[in-house]
Amino acid sequence: MSTNAYAKPTRATVIPCLRYRNAPAAIDWLCATFGFQKHAVYPNEDGSIAHAQLTFGNGMIMLGSVAGKESNWGRTIKQPDEIGGAETQSAYLIVADADVLYERAKAAGAEILLQIRDEDYGGRGFICRDLEGHVWSFGTYDPW
Repeated sequence: MSTNAYAKPTRATVIPCLRYRNAPAAIDWLCATFGFQKHAVYPNEDGSIAHAQLTFGNGMIMLGSVAGKESNWGRTIKQPDEIGGAETQSAYLIVADADVLYERAKAAGAEILLQIRDEDYGGRGFICRDLEGHVWSFGTYDPW
């Protein structure tokens, strides 16, 4: 395996960051539906989320509440509902059983964008939207 001189030797060096209008509900939904676990959650006084870290295996996402456009970072990010439901990126999560997670996602009300299927390159997976329109890809294909 090659190394990158800029990467810090840590558990996971790529961590997607997302924003949600109702981050507390999103945290609960992501944990109940996709199996994320709360690593850290820092609420604001108004009940919104300043910062949260959710783990999945040895990976992690960070998320927070949409707090308006007052920050430099906030001005660079759009929610899917602000751009016609489009998403400019999505996370791929490697799972042990894509069929089980597919059924859980459907039962939780996720919008299925790509039905569960076997891929030509190996693995089995599906793509869906979460409760606020973010796109997630799940599959058994392990590129490592």
